[in-house]
Amino acid sequence: MAWKPSEIPDQSGRTFVITGANGGIGEQTTKVLASKGATIVMACRNTAKAQEVADRIDGDVRVAALDLASLASVREFAAQQGEFDVLINNAGLMNVPFSRTKDGFETQWGVNHLGHYALTGLLLDKINDRVVSLASIAHKQTPKLWIDDLNYENRRYQRNLAYAQSKLSNLMFARELQRRLSEAGSTKRSYGVHPGVSATDLFAQTETPLDKISKPFIRLVGHSPARAAHSSLFAATMPDADPTVYWGPNRWFGSQGPVEAAASTKLSQNRELWRRLWEESERLTGVTYKF
Repeated sequence: MAWKPSEIPDQSGRTFVITGANGGIGEQTTKVLASKGATIVMACRNTAKAQEVADRIDGDVRVAALDLASLASVREFAAQQGEFDVLINNAGLMNVPFSRTKDGFETQWGVNHLGHYALTGLLLDKINDRVVSLASIAHKQTPKLWIDDLNYENRRYQRNLAYAQSKLSNLMFARELQRRLSEAGSTKRSYGVHPGVSATDLFAQTETPLDKISKPFIRLVGHSPARAAHSSLFAATMPDADPTVYWGPNRWFGSQGPVEAAASTKLSQNRELWRRLWEESERLTGVTYKF
């Protein structure tokens, strides 16, 4: 039997911080968790849009400003949070033109990975239960992790590979965080998940003609944002979910289907690269984890 959100236990008394919760998968995740009694902090760059979403959702839903393209904003947000239960690293950019964040990082890698790496580290002592990080089937599209040039200082920018690298980084980060938590004897858990493919606003930010035609095509091969949110919801709420499993759909090459143990590349399982990515992330952000 396929897992469904109806199986989520009562979440009353639990607080979730969700990045990028003002649309798509993040919005759907917020709706379901709020309906289960949880308190939600919607951590978003566009707070006006986030408030419009929050106003449509019944329950204890709050909006807070967070710009993952700015380490100063990440630090400010983290400093304002009290203890909570679950962090869902959901926000992301996909296939955008080349640019750099306020701190000089290539934008897709800076927002999708480094912003979440820094955020998680700054919040770790406030998290009571677990961290869920959204990767993607796109992690399979990169043949390597350019560990000596993660920030595109010495190679030609290819937006699809930059996105794939950022999603590979998300998955490696989730796995290395779990490894370090286990090594430290912590009861906290780290999950890497993927949502499959869904026609969210991610497919309308490339600033190319594809923005107008991609959503209809994606609707044919993928599934709805509500279904795509199942992976995050499963990993964030189910007590017995195994943190060493990469959770997500497997049908149609991973684009849709129920939540189950999903396939990942041999590259994504390279523990030496996990370690080196972690060390580079620590060096670039200045954020050191305390286990």
